[in-house]
Amino acid sequence: MTGPTMRGPLKALVLMAVLLLLASCARIPTSGPVGKSDEGSAGNLNAPVFLPAAPQPGAAPESIIDYFYRAGTGYEGDYAVAREYLTQAASVAWKPDQRALVYREAKVVGTDVENVYNYQLDVAYSVDADGIATQTPAGTIENIPATLTQVDGEWRISAIPDGTAIPEETFKVIYGAYPIYFYDPSFTYAVPDVRWFIKNKTVKAMTSALLAGPAPYLRGAVVSAFPSGIKLARESVPVVSGAAQVDLSAKELTEASTEDRLRMQTQLSMTFRSQPDVVNVELRANQDLVRVEDNGSVLPPVRDKNVPGRQIAVSGNELVRYENNRVSPLPEMQPVSSLGPRFPAESPVSQTVAFLNESRTTLYSMLPGQPARALTTRSTITHPSFSLFDWVWAAGPGANGATEVVAYRPNGVAEGAAVPTVTLAPSWLAGRTVKDLRISREGVRVMVISEQNGKTRVQIAGIIRNADGTPRELTTPITLVTTGDPNQGVWVNDTTVAVMEGSAAENVTPELLSLTSGEPQQLAPWPGLVWLSAGNGVEDIYGQSAEGVFQRLGNGWSPQLKGPIDPSFAG
Repeated sequence: MTGPTMRGPLKALVLMAVLLLLASCARIPTSGPVGKSDEGSAGNLNAPVFLPAAPQPGAAPESIIDYFYRAGTGYEGDYAVAREYLTQAASVAWKPDQRALVYREAKVVGTDVENVYNYQLDVAYSVDADGIATQTPAGTIENIPATLTQVDGEWRISAIPDGTAIPEETFKVIYGAYPIYFYDPSFTYAVPDVRWFIKNKTVKAMTSALLAGPAPYLRGAVVSAFPSGIKLARESVPVVSGAAQVDLSAKELTEASTEDRLRMQTQLSMTFRSQPDVVNVELRANQDLVRVEDNGSVLPPVRDKNVPGRQIAVSGNELVRYENNRVSPLPEMQPVSSLGPRFPAESPVSQTVAFLNESRTTLYSMLPGQPARALTTRSTITHPSFSLFDWVWAAGPGANGATEVVAYRPNGVAEGAAVPTVTLAPSWLAGRTVKDLRISREGVRVMVISEQNGKTRVQIAGIIRNADGTPRELTTPITLVTTGDPNQGVWVNDTTVAVMEGSAAENVTPELLSLTSGEPQQLAPWPGLVWLSAGNGVEDIYGQSAEGVFQRLGNGWSPQLKGPIDPSFAG
């Protein structure tokens, strides 16, 4: 026969040979998958399908445990191959979707108990049943106990905790990062809550996670259109002719207002944006279509809010507008040269500005037509950042030396009158020094860069507010992985921040840290970068050195203007 007519049989023979070879090995390599083939699946047309090896006759207990977790990459058929490594009772009881431990290294070690072993992992991160990932540093060891017994002369696992364990490189192939969306408390802005799901199970997984509510670091800071207690009426979310059919418990759905049903549908539509086969969303109650009416009273939320193209900066010891590579006076503002202004910020919703003095010990605010007013004086203060509710934020040591996060609302306050103030002392900042603090564009989250004993953390927390918008507390944050010890950062979009450790004397390499990736992305190094700002997206990033302002351009930096310093976009 000719080559083309032999392709199918040859391909099958090669695949069979590979599987037989793997089955004959004492241990499957821990650095990658057993095998894969690309097959379409609902929600992700490129989702891989893994083909793990079944149990081999005469395999030792250590090999059974190792092969069992290797078979956990084969999620097809409800992990049918992995269940072959379990006794019948354990196979029925085991719930693989409860947790995924993603590891750097793994080995099977014995214990003092007969027929009980530990699968010992260096855990990179764990992913819970709702797709919430928690990153852990290298050297984080977890032991998973496994009890074995003999069934018809072959070793099988009789007791194992729920969940799977997956090598880090394999995890990146099987799982994807997907934002599900909630609202800010005013329903004006969409807030992403990034989750990790198996790539061909995303529509159902996203829906279940959305109904379960936001991740812990966003609880209290965001709201959902779905009432507490609402559930899926059936354990699937079929996509029929482009319509995701979300069948919900009838009572909660039918009793919801017209506005709430529209917000539910919108929330699902935003969440399914990453799914190419989902065109629209149908709400159903016990499989009956529920009509969703748009009477014009509900505006769609703003997703990935943009900032104006202008920046505020300092030039000639005065506050200026920096836009289109030109400098102009800041409208209607009084001179501040006597205060030595540095590190200015501008409100995204008014003409209120804030800045520090040269020594970074006093925080000032200023409104058009009014002189600058001192908001606080401390031994050191982070540069200011505005939220959408016109609160200006900063951090610094309090009277007793402990770190405090402070927020002020100077807009609308008459000259000489007291400015509304909030002081927060989150327990997770105890003993730490805040290097930088930036409010996200939608005003619901805050990025905090802090240091303790020479080690830096980049963390994101939610902002919990009172009904009138006054900040009340910060949630327990999540931590982003960075390769260095940055001392400043900026929001680039709603899921990404740029950070760097500024230095006037050395090459500086900024990094992009994304909620959708466990790995930092390094930008091109540039000598003497001491300041960073960002507008709308990863191409709208600016750095500043003694040589002037530079804009990111491809894999390098393009010279802009020399003169202005400390440029910042609104926020």
